[in-house]
Amino acid sequence: MPVNTVARSLFRGLFALSLGVAAISAHAQNMVSISGSTVNMRDGPSLQSTVLWELRRGFPLQVTERRGNWLEVKDFEGDTGWVARSLTGDEPHHIVTSKILNVRSGPGLNNEVVVQAQYGELLKTLEKRGDWVRVERETGESGWVSERLVWGW
Repeated sequence: MPVNTVARSLFRGLFALSLGVAAISAHAQNMVSISGSTVNMRDGPSLQSTVLWELRRGFPLQVTERRGNWLEVKDFEGDTGWVARSLTGDEPHHIVTSKILNVRSGPGLNNEVVVQAQYGELLKTLEKRGDWVRVERETGESGWVSERLVWGW
């Protein structure tokens, strides 16, 4: 294979890899979590806007727009609203998106199930390894879950 062809192939591979890393990084930069104990999600970017619902500490949200001191966000079910930027942070969390989620002793299906989590349960993110995420429940139990069964960071 000519040197130019090898160089082009290598360049294309590195370019594709950099796009993938950029996409992952962009997703993480567009995520926030609730840092206040309870935060109102509103239908507009002001304190006079109607409260749609309350979100508790740690709840992960994807930022879709920034407007002054407000963030337009989307949750794991695709619902959108506005939260005050000052009441969000960068502590990673996930939400269970499957009906029942097996939390395992290690990252892989061959590891023992230590506990189960339910749809909508909030999990603190401790570590990521491949397609697996090590999480901690509010009860203090921790373990590994498949990334495809949770939503968040």
